[in-house]
Amino acid sequence: MASASDRNPIIIGGLPSQVPDYDPEETQEWLDSLDAAVDERGRERARYLMLRLIERARAQRVAVPEMSSTDYVNTIATKDEPFFPGNTDIERKVLNATRWNAAVMVSRAQRPGIGVGGHIATFASSASLYDVGFNHFFRGKDGGDGGDQIFFQGHASPGIYARAYLLDRLNEGHLDSFRQEKSKAPNGLSSYPHPRLMPDFWEFPTVSMGLGPLGAIYQARMNRYMEARGIADTSKSHVWAYLGDGEMDEPESLGQLTLAAREGLDNLTFVVNCNLQRLDGPVRGNGKVIQELESVFRGAGWNVVKLVWDRSWDPLLAQDRDGVLVNKLNTTPDGQFQTYATETGAYIRDHFFGDDQRLRAMVENMTDDQILHLGRGGHDHRKIYAAYQAAKSHRGQPTVILAQTVKGWTLGPNFEGRNATHQMKKLTVEDLKRFRDRLHLPIPDKELEDGLPPYYHPGRDSEEIQYMHDRRKALGGYVPTRVDRSKPLALPGDKAYATARKGSGSQEIATTMAFVRVLKDLMRDKEIGNRFVPIAPDEYRTFGMDAFFPSAKIYNPLGQTYESVDRDLLLSYKESPTGQMLHDGISEAGCTASLIAAGSAYATHGEHLIPIYVFYSMFGFQRTGDQFWQMADQLSRGFVLGATAGRTTLTGEGLQHADGHSHLLASTNPACVAYDPAFGFEIAHIVRDGLRRMYGENAEDVFYYLTVYNEPIKHPAEPEDADVEGILKGIHRFRAADAGEIPAQILASGVAVPWAIEAQRILAEEWNVRADVWSATSWNELRRDAVEVERHNLLHPEEEQRVPFVTRKLQGADGPFVAVSDWMRAVPDQISRWVPGTYQSLGADGFGFADTRGAARRHFHIDAQSIVLGVLTELAREDKVDRSALKQAIDRYQLLDVAAADPGAAGGDA
Repeated sequence: MASASDRNPIIIGGLPSQVPDYDPEETQEWLDSLDAAVDERGRERARYLMLRLIERARAQRVAVPEMSSTDYVNTIATKDEPFFPGNTDIERKVLNATRWNAAVMVSRAQRPGIGVGGHIATFASSASLYDVGFNHFFRGKDGGDGGDQIFFQGHASPGIYARAYLLDRLNEGHLDSFRQEKSKAPNGLSSYPHPRLMPDFWEFPTVSMGLGPLGAIYQARMNRYMEARGIADTSKSHVWAYLGDGEMDEPESLGQLTLAAREGLDNLTFVVNCNLQRLDGPVRGNGKVIQELESVFRGAGWNVVKLVWDRSWDPLLAQDRDGVLVNKLNTTPDGQFQTYATETGAYIRDHFFGDDQRLRAMVENMTDDQILHLGRGGHDHRKIYAAYQAAKSHRGQPTVILAQTVKGWTLGPNFEGRNATHQMKKLTVEDLKRFRDRLHLPIPDKELEDGLPPYYHPGRDSEEIQYMHDRRKALGGYVPTRVDRSKPLALPGDKAYATARKGSGSQEIATTMAFVRVLKDLMRDKEIGNRFVPIAPDEYRTFGMDAFFPSAKIYNPLGQTYESVDRDLLLSYKESPTGQMLHDGISEAGCTASLIAAGSAYATHGEHLIPIYVFYSMFGFQRTGDQFWQMADQLSRGFVLGATAGRTTLTGEGLQHADGHSHLLASTNPACVAYDPAFGFEIAHIVRDGLRRMYGENAEDVFYYLTVYNEPIKHPAEPEDADVEGILKGIHRFRAADAGEIPAQILASGVAVPWAIEAQRILAEEWNVRADVWSATSWNELRRDAVEVERHNLLHPEEEQRVPFVTRKLQGADGPFVAVSDWMRAVPDQISRWVPGTYQSLGADGFGFADTRGAARRHFHIDAQSIVLGVLTELAREDKVDRSALKQAIDRYQLLDVAAADPGAAGGDA
């Protein structure tokens, strides 16, 4: 049998090993040297030498296999730690005061009659990580730029409030109003980082879990984009994201790591607080989450800095000549480390150090108390500073710092490392006394025993508080702070919308293309054209936006280093370091993160961007609805385009592509202004008003959602007497009936308006019905207006009662009213109670399916002939037509046979 060395070598670590050996004698000398090192100095020494050789090889740009993980020790050796410039004593006092106030604030929020809760343990574990950042790294906005962007871990918010209290940014009234935003207004503090609720304080919402890391990646990328395009100087801005190790289980947390590495975002640092605990228990009880995350981040191309142990371990590791301690650290699972955090020094001596004579010898001169206080790296200011400095100075890659901590650190034995720590919100008197003693705070027992525990402030003139102010002044101001320095944009006039308003003539185009034509003219505007940020998940060609490729180009920080296969075509694929279009690949989550970052640039960097996010409508609110809430919370603005909308227009794609409900989902978001326009001239007015509301004087913190379709139709020119108010508020009469005697009203939206027009013709010619056609551009906005009117009337009964817009608009119209859309009936049913007459809706309820458009519409009974039946049914109910007409219509139009329907237009992706 051939020996291993005689067999054909395999590929190791992605590097081909079957290369010719040009100098076997030299090769053997290297191998002999390694063997000698093993024989004479031991395997650990040989391993160290190999690691140093690999390190040197990389420095010399010699390709070597990547290591997925390293030993369970700090990445930065003690000898390589930089000088710590802070005043250790003062910073410890500041941190102790912050820890106390954070815990007391949450505990006081549990007082009788309030009981609003809060979280103590998360900040307790990460307090030092934040403290070093506040004192030495986080840049403020006082210099006129965006400073640093910091994504604070949501559950750590009490600690951020506690620090702001020490700096007189908040007072005791604010702290006692934690989670009481309405009852204690204007002092109420939001539970988590919520910019919408505290728009001068928080910048980035980071709850729900997973959205913080995703948002941070795309914020760092947006910073580079803005700088590359000359919109803002973001060169000094650094993005910090504070995350939990349990949070990293969320797909959004790790899903876009490769983008950050691919684009070399060295302006980004993740700090993962590895306290080894989720809400219920260990993150990886039988494993090692730091090692796991190291492998993931290394594999994705990130620079990894492990911050595992504090300085008390340094002497022990220096003694570890044969690697027995490192091996013990490597093989001890997280669940056991969590147990050590709750046990005595004697227990740790017996169970961690006790199973090997060499380990026992290392700690034989240490007391049990000293062993107990062998600490985690995430609580050591000097180690943290070294890790942060390494992250800031690293070039070419984003950095992740994996910092081990103890959940509930310093809170005492009832909290530290306990599985239930996340749910524990109140400290007993004994807990408070132990906590106070641990922090060395001058608070008498009596103040802890009588009533609510007090907050602690060393005094405005104390050296601790002056130190804090001095540090923030040196770093450019207080954080977190949200500042809107943007100025209203000079918006385009009528000329930019002329093309859409004149219609499409004899040409048939989809409403998607009608919108793209509006956008094309807007992007040519000299004032705001360069501020538009088109975003799409690998669907620009589908939506007819490849026409933008040659002029706007696709953003790529490396440019286009290859010859495009379609380079000879007029609409060839073109990438550029200054490209305007963001192509985020097949990732709606990534695109939405880009949308949010671009839409909040007015506050982050004081410069407006106008994002235009276009996607398959089914994959918007349904797939990334959580992020649209994040967008609302972050006060982002922009246009969201649900293309290929409706349940029956995207024929052939079938069930999971057939959107019949996104407007219902959109209606749940208070910041979302949603429209379902039918024609280009409606789109023009909606976009123009959206730009005014979001980017003009007195700008509003809303975003616009427009559903557009892929079915080609002829777009009429804007009528001379166009009801612009009705278009914007949600309904206008598009075509009054000119024949027939029996009155009726058809309300339709989007792609259903042409069906309604056809039904209007049939009703007049065959049934003597005079039906007006109304274009309901926004069912959602009509309902929102009506709800607000009812709320006002409820609370102001003594005033003249207001009337909803939809009621006023339809007041003079003779019913019945039949509503139809390519959405489920619940969408138009939103306005039913405010329609002044008999009301019926037709809709596409149920799952979508693949077929012709005509067959699908006949199946759901929303096509023109089905609308005719719907109108006749309501007229029969009012005894205005004989009920026999209903069976006649069903038979005449073969409404029970989907194959009898006109299949309709095919194709038309754009």
